[in-house]
Amino acid sequence: MEALETLEYKTCIVCGQTKEEGITVVTEFICSSCESEIVQTTTKDEKYPFFIRQLRQLWVRFHV
Repeated sequence: MEALETLEYKTCIVCGQTKEEGITVVTEFICSSCESEIVQTTTKDEKYPFFIRQLRQLWVRFHV
């Protein structure tokens, strides 16, 4: 008898979409797409402030 794989979908704190693949940081999920985009973003990129705001949730939720 084969074991059934259960897929676990989580909501990304950056894009808000429900995805299967990504990483969990502290208790929050970041999907693979956002993770890839974040690591390629420079401080001069216009999306940089957006990512900082979204990732700040990690700090706030960890310290509450």
